[in-house]
Parts: sequence; C-alpha cells; structure tokens
Amino acid sequence: LVTAASPLIASERGRRRHSVRDVRRTVHQTLRAALFFVLPAWLILWHCEGILRALGQQPDLAYGAGQVMRGLQWALLPFLGFTTLRTFIAALERPVWGLLITLAAMPVNIVAGWALIFGHLGLPALGLFGAGLASSLSSSFLFLGLLAVILIDRRFRRYRLMGRFWTRDRERQQQVWALGLPIAITLGFETTVFNASAFLMGLIGRDSLAAHAVAIQIAALVFMVPMGIGQAATVRVGMAYGRGDRAGVGRAGWLALIIGTGFACAAAALLILMPRLLVSAFLDLADPANARTAALAVSFLAIAALFQLVDAAQAVGSGVLRGVQDTRVPMIFALIGYWIVGIGVGIMLAFPLGMAGIGIWFGLASGLGAAALLLVARWTLRERLGLVPA
Repeated sequence: LVTAASPLIASERGRRRHSVRDVRRTVHQTLRAALFFVLPAWLILWHCEGILRALGQQPDLAYGAGQVMRGLQWALLPFLGFTTLRTFIAALERPVWGLLITLAAMPVNIVAGWALIFGHLGLPALGLFGAGLASSLSSSFLFLGLLAVILIDRRFRRYRLMGRFWTRDRERQQQVWALGLPIAITLGFETTVFNASAFLMGLIGRDSLAAHAVAIQIAALVFMVPMGIGQAATVRVGMAYGRGDRAGVGRAGWLALIIGTGFACAAAALLILMPRLLVSAFLDLADPANARTAALAVSFLAIAALFQLVDAAQAVGSGVLRGVQDTRVPMIFALIGYWIVGIGVGIMLAFPLGMAGIGIWFGLASGLGAAALLLVARWTLRERLGLVPA
C-alpha cells in the first residue's frame, strides 16, 4: 500500500520538477494509510499461534512462531513508516540515505538479538520472543534514523513533511488507495505464495521446512537486486510518464528489464556453482544431523537458479508498470501466476506425484514464470501500441 507513494511522487516531479506541496500531500496520505492498516493487522498477528494451528502446523512449531510474532508484530508500523520515507527520498533520486540508515540498523539488530535472545548485557534471555522484539527495535531505529535525516538535511527539509500532518485531503487519499491497494494485493499474492510454500513444507516434515527456510533466505537475498532495479524503474518511468515523454518511458523501462535479467543470469550461475558454500552460512555441514537438511537445501537452490531469470523479469516488469500507474491488471496477473499456476502445480507435484519439497519449488518456479510472461507481455503491448503514457 505505501509503495503507491513512489509512482505518485515521481509523476508529480515529472510534471513539475520542484513541486513541494503535492509531494508532501502524497507522503502524508501514505503514512495515514499505513496507520489505518496497522491497527487491525496487530490484532490478527497477536493470534499467530492459533492461526497456524488452524492451518494444521505442528503445535510446537506453531507455538515457537507465535512467540516470535508477539515481539515482531510491533515492527510493522515503524517499518511501514520507514518504507514510505525511503520511497520519498528515492523518488527525489537520493536513495543513498536509505542504504546508510539500513546499514546502520544491521548492527543494532545483531546486538539487540544477541542480548535479548540469549540474555546478555544484563537483559533476560527471551528466546524466540527476543528475536522478534529485536527486529521491532531495529525497525524503530530505521524509521527514526531516516526521519532525523529528512528533518536535518536542507534538500529534504524544504518539504516540511511533519507539517499539517492531520490535514484532511480526500482527493490524495483516494489516489493513494486507488493506486496502492492493487499494489498491496499484488505483493500480498507474491508474499503469501512463499508463506504458503512454507506451510506446505511444514506438512512434509521438519527437514524439508528447515531446508526451505535456508534456501528461501538465500534466494530472497539475491532477489533484492532486481527488486531494487524495479523500484528505480518505477521512479524513472514515472518521471517520464509525468512529463508525457513516451520515448523516455520506453527507454527507462527496457533498460531496467535488461539490467535486471542480466544480473539474474549472474546470480543463477552463483547458485549453481557454489550452493554448499551458501548453505554453510546457515548450517554446520560437518554435523551429520544436518546432512539431510543441507542436501535438500542444495537441491532447492538448484531450482532457485532456474527461476532467477523469470523472478527478475516479474520484479522489474511490475516496477515499470507501476511507473505508468498500471496496477490493476498486474494484480490479476499475480493471482493467476502465483496462486493458480504456482500453488496449483506445486501441490500437484509435491503430494499426488510424490515429489515432496522439490515439487513445491518447481511450483514456485512455474508461478513466477507465468507472472513474468504476463507482465512483460503487457509492458511490451503498452509500449508498442503507444499506450504509454495513457
């Protein structure tokens, strides 16, 4: 929902390079939308353990997840605030501050986790609850750190983001929700398909679930680059869209797709050539107790290498379409790709055909491939038919 700020701000800056009031309006209404969402979300997340039990997860696993969530759920509001502010500075083409604050938050998270999980620095050992609480503290650091930069830096300060925050602005509020809600649902489909894959792994067994957790962390880390390229594409395409520059929209979109898929090829080679080295960052490969989990994680990474290209294409494809404020049709594509194709194929391969965890990962690959094909085809059609900007 809060990522709606990116195409709205970029488009406004394309129309009027030094616009202040309209940029501030977008940031205000995006932050208010985040607050509106968080309140019911906290109520749902508080009952995480019961939800997981209802989904058929093992009681001890559900209890552990519930303990993490009781500490982690409070990260939601500050992290959404940080995401909105990071979108603001990225749309102003100064994203480096977001990077620096994130780098500064990493040792905060590490130290807080070390202290709260294991009971160091005079603090009680809170275990899994401490892990979630540490993430909430680091998310608060992210938001407050970036807010401090925005309030101090002269180029950001001119927007007076904290001024008249509660002023009613129904027009911009409707724009944020109209553009952001389809993005939210799209990202919801994408996120929950990976969550669903974890639930399915939990039905298969502990080793499969553990291996999946390792492999998905590695794949997610690699995915950050094409995701960042997609976000940059939203800004560059959005600025050209605001200017009414059709050629500029096309150049920015195609260049982003080329860069994103080019990186994906290099990432795929990394996953194929050194999977055990990557897995060793999470598991002691010399411990016989980890042998099956490590072998499964390596096999999952082989499939992850295969879908790097389509994963990058769908991430960047979504980004360029958001730049031209095209979010509703991609939402439908996400439903088709991630859930109908991805989960459908994964369940069929994993259970009736007996492929277990490998089948789940092949399902994820097919779902990402379907979404990528549909998104790139839509971008190509819009660009060739002159529907950009439309």
